[in-house]
Amino acid sequence: MCSVDQKPVFRDLSADDPDPEVTEIESLCMNCHANGTTRLLLTRIPYYKNVVIMSFSCEECGYENNEIQPGGAFAEMGVRWKLRVEQQADLNRQVVKSDYTCVKIPEIDLEIPAQSQKGEVTTVEGIISRVIAGLTQDQDSRREQDPEAAVQIEGYVERLQGLRSLDTRWTLLLDDITGNCFVENPEAPRKDPRCDRTEFKRSKDEDHTLGIFTRDEVSDEPLLPPADPETGCYDQLERDEVMSFNTNCPDCNAPADTNMKLTHIPHFKEVVIMATNCDACGHRTNEVKSGGGIEDKGVKFEVRVAGKEDFSRDILKSETCTMSIPELELEVGGRALGGRFSTAEGLLRATADQLAGSPELCGDAPAMARGSLDRFIAKLNEVLDGERAVTLVLDDPAGNSYVQSLAEDPSTPDDGVKITRYERTYEQNEELGLNDMKTEGYENS
Repeated sequence: MCSVDQKPVFRDLSADDPDPEVTEIESLCMNCHANGTTRLLLTRIPYYKNVVIMSFSCEECGYENNEIQPGGAFAEMGVRWKLRVEQQADLNRQVVKSDYTCVKIPEIDLEIPAQSQKGEVTTVEGIISRVIAGLTQDQDSRREQDPEAAVQIEGYVERLQGLRSLDTRWTLLLDDITGNCFVENPEAPRKDPRCDRTEFKRSKDEDHTLGIFTRDEVSDEPLLPPADPETGCYDQLERDEVMSFNTNCPDCNAPADTNMKLTHIPHFKEVVIMATNCDACGHRTNEVKSGGGIEDKGVKFEVRVAGKEDFSRDILKSETCTMSIPELELEVGGRALGGRFSTAEGLLRATADQLAGSPELCGDAPAMARGSLDRFIAKLNEVLDGERAVTLVLDDPAGNSYVQSLAEDPSTPDDGVKITRYERTYEQNEELGLNDMKTEGYENS
């Protein structure tokens, strides 16, 4: 158990914590091969994630080296970004790359393989500049030893300079199996007009590359017994039982307990509710997982929110369900709010709280970005105060989301909800990991 006196593993650097825990390790100096010292500090970057700062110094030769590595867990799924670079503002977008980010520019046949560069925080123009610097660093000696190759590189650098000066439109592709890659959206909280983000399920080989193995791969004993083929529920998760297991806080990585319970939503299906409460940093998470598998068809709900009665409508939003409000030009991905069982008011209020704590409203963010978010949050508050009617659109390709009907007879259609079931596309099946299995009726377009 974690006591309230225990400090988080990853802590903010502040005056309230004047003595951060720094670990010193004797290390070999790669410059003079004497013994130096590596200092490790586990800390947090506000509004980003936990990181490990490493600082090496050698007293013999004076060599120093500083490095930063992510201290959090890998995301559950990989991520792909496709940015259409058309304006000067696109070149100034911030980009977060991990060690496992693969960068491609199809127009000039450029590919930077994963694990060939260290992770960094840069810009779109910075990626091009780093490639140019790498290609031109030995050009003087190359002109003497291999003039033909030097001419070819100079021609390729000119093409790169053309991308940086926007002589033509081009596309930047980022593929990251860790899911810890990010491209700034200057139009936030509105949907990015020139950038698409898609998630994908990692293959077994990609999991092994990251050092992720299932319990069955490292042990002969399965983590949980197989699910009942009729109910789809695990034997341990009986209806009236709450299962508790040890885990780590997703915020500070301190030991914590997660409670898990199986419950049934009337007129829908069984779901698993999980709640984690960290005594070290006070972080709380509530998450809902579907107790069954993926449905045969996707489902789309269009919920009209115009009065107090609509605010009280129960909604189950799975982590594969995207949410949008056309009247406010808002669209958020499924993992932005996670899986949760709440009400229409609860979803809207959670969206407002998440935007209010975004980095665009703090620090040295541009005034334009802060003003845009302030105006949007004000409109969202008007909706919560009942002064503005909106349509809440929930689109779940897995079909595991649910909206309560307010009609007295459950079999009677609810005028406030429009339900559409649809066949998934090939891309949606790929995101859900269904294309690895035998599926019929879908073609790769």
